[in-house]
Amino acid sequence: MYPGEAGIDIYNLTKYTRSNQNTCINQMPCVSLGEPVERGDVLADGPSTDLGELALGQNMRVAFMPWNGYNFEDSILVSERVVQEDRFTTIHIQELACVSRDTKLGPEEITADIPNVGEAALSKLDESGIVYIGAEVTGGDILVGKVTPKGETQLTPEEKLLRAIFGEKASDVKDSSLRVPNGVSGTVIDVQVFTRDGVEKDKRALEIEEMQLKQAKKDLSEELQILEAGLFSRIRAVLVSGGVEAEKLDKLPRDRWLELGLTDEEKQNQLEQLAEQYDELKHEFEKKLEAKRRKITQGDDLAPGVLKIVKVYLAVKRRIQPGDKMAGRHGNKGVISKINPIEDMPYDENGTPVDIVLNPLGVPSRMNIGQILETHLGMAAKGIGDKINAMLKQQQEVAKLREFIQRAYDLGADVRQKVDLSTFSDDEVLRLAENLRKGMPIATPVFDGAKEAEIKELLKLGDLPTSGQITLFDGRTGEQFERPVTVGYMYMLKLNHLVDDKMHARSTGSYSLVTQQPLGGKAQFGGQRFGEMEVWALEAYGAAYTLQEMLTVKSDDVNGRTKMYKNIVDGNHQMEPGMPESFNVLLKEIRSLGINIELEDE
Repeated sequence: MYPGEAGIDIYNLTKYTRSNQNTCINQMPCVSLGEPVERGDVLADGPSTDLGELALGQNMRVAFMPWNGYNFEDSILVSERVVQEDRFTTIHIQELACVSRDTKLGPEEITADIPNVGEAALSKLDESGIVYIGAEVTGGDILVGKVTPKGETQLTPEEKLLRAIFGEKASDVKDSSLRVPNGVSGTVIDVQVFTRDGVEKDKRALEIEEMQLKQAKKDLSEELQILEAGLFSRIRAVLVSGGVEAEKLDKLPRDRWLELGLTDEEKQNQLEQLAEQYDELKHEFEKKLEAKRRKITQGDDLAPGVLKIVKVYLAVKRRIQPGDKMAGRHGNKGVISKINPIEDMPYDENGTPVDIVLNPLGVPSRMNIGQILETHLGMAAKGIGDKINAMLKQQQEVAKLREFIQRAYDLGADVRQKVDLSTFSDDEVLRLAENLRKGMPIATPVFDGAKEAEIKELLKLGDLPTSGQITLFDGRTGEQFERPVTVGYMYMLKLNHLVDDKMHARSTGSYSLVTQQPLGGKAQFGGQRFGEMEVWALEAYGAAYTLQEMLTVKSDDVNGRTKMYKNIVDGNHQMEPGMPESFNVLLKEIRSLGINIELEDE
């Protein structure tokens, strides 16, 4: 610490922030008040760390066995307990933005006064037309009400009637509100309003501004209090060492401590230096507060033509479900096929069911045997943890705990860094045992992993069969399975390929301008491509009429589509195929080569 420095460091943690993958970044402190820390010590855990170590997944109890075809072709069977315990539940934060622009016909307006929208749809908006924080929203709900001026177009009879009743205002604007995308539901956790310099701020923007100012002032005041407390403790130490009685000093208000004079010149100099520092601290606080105020209240620098941007942040809680993708650490990925009730899962002779059932056929052909060794090693680590847990429950003396944990660490210690528990105090051994009771963390370096013999020794230490296989019973019938099954603990990860993001269906929608065929992909609300090979399949079946539909009315036969729509409305379920638009595109392309190709009339 430099002379004249406050001696207090303040670290601000990130709370519930959106990452660029739409996941949630949240930091939590992993130190407690009064705990001594050194340089390089971990103060807080991030979104994927545990006590400062990378932790991207969960330790799951897995069994390698087929189970009624539910783990055919890398599918994964998962127990309902995994869902109940929220083992793979994640929070996703989505950002949705609404931009108000200055158009030729006039500025777009963010408002709660939207034409042709019922009262129920506006129930979650405030008077500025912006959704309130904490609102539970689902697909199609309005988040930000916005109206756009529209030009004088030909009016329909209905609009003429509206004009006659409500006057001019009724139809010179159209609804262009920001709505929640289909298939998304969640809770609004934050709203930000950015207003162009020179544009008047609405009520909601002023409320947000006031709240931010209040928060900034509170944060800076807390910071000042902490720094003041540190400074006054040093002032007190100087005064007491300079001959002032501690009891009298404590009765005096803190602000008047600096008015006291000391006979010792060196102490007096120190006191003056600290008084200077105190003034500087207060001056710094005022400066910081003013800078924050200026930053919050000034207008935002927005793109040309943009008047206002409203950003809404939605938090979505996603539990694991069939269709989500999971993987281990050996490239052994798969999709969840079924969430099985706990009582139907295979269980061991103690009645402990497994969490996940994997297919053993996924191992030999791919030659990633690491996953089997990991399973055995995980089982051994859990067995040792269970024994430590039992010893803690029986409140056995620390010497026995120390001896047992030392034995576990000594296995294979000739190769690895030796852990010496004799240097640990009794309290430290108990804290270590508390951390190990759920299972002993194990690290196996890439080219220096645990040998088979070492894994067997660890299994022996945990009172487990050295084969790594145990007898399981069918959860549905209670009958024993024919042969022992490999059961253990594997580190499983949930991948960011969730079924909610991929699920998509379309009936009618947008079409490509050139070919008049439906667009593709979820983002464009597209259709499923019926490709070359699929056409071959229909041809091979001789499904001529289905094929005709696929190539005409279900694709790019514009006249056929409209006729079919009209027929369905009339209750006549007939179709009249016409000329596909892609054929016309082909004709045009051939003509562009200079070949005159024409259709002959019969």
